[in-house]
Amino acid sequence: MLDYPEHVFSRNRSDSPATPAEVPPAAVSGKGHATPKRKESEAARRHPLGAVDRKQAARAQRATAKETRDREYQAMQTGDERYLPIRDKGPVKRWIRDFVDARRSLGEYFLPVSLGVVFATLLTSGNVTAGIIVIALLYLIVAAVVIDALILRRLLKRKLEARFGDKVPRGSLMYGVLRAFQMRRTRLPKPQVKRGEFPS
Repeated sequence: MLDYPEHVFSRNRSDSPATPAEVPPAAVSGKGHATPKRKESEAARRHPLGAVDRKQAARAQRATAKETRDREYQAMQTGDERYLPIRDKGPVKRWIRDFVDARRSLGEYFLPVSLGVVFATLLTSGNVTAGIIVIALLYLIVAAVVIDALILRRLLKRKLEARFGDKVPRGSLMYGVLRAFQMRRTRLPKPQVKRGEFPS
């Protein structure tokens, strides 16, 4: 029987592999915390700063729009060219407004007269002859207003060509005619001239 040294079969404790308990903390792999759930990750990505910025931007935009509207409204009352809407800006539009406001047009009386005619029609509903007279009167008023509008359009065209030449924007004649159909006190921008004060 062979006599082997004792150290061949004996297990040396110092050479045994280290147990997990003996591994230093720095060598342990992992994040050191539990993996977050999907809902928690999505909630973390939704940064609240973006929502706050959008609300602040919306508030700033509303404030700017209100300031612009206030300036335009004030300009409508005073005729300040700097803050008038694009539709009413420019020397041509200003001249048209002054010409129309200085002139007494039949169109500015069309709405109240038409309401009066409609009321008269209701009152004369039982009288055929009176009803025909009222309807004929309404047609006569409409014809007179249309003729007056055509005369105004021709006047505007001739005077604008003489004063501004080819610098008259498109739609300027219709701009003046439509203004003539508004009652003077309701016109915007407000009239800046009195009756008879025609622009030069």
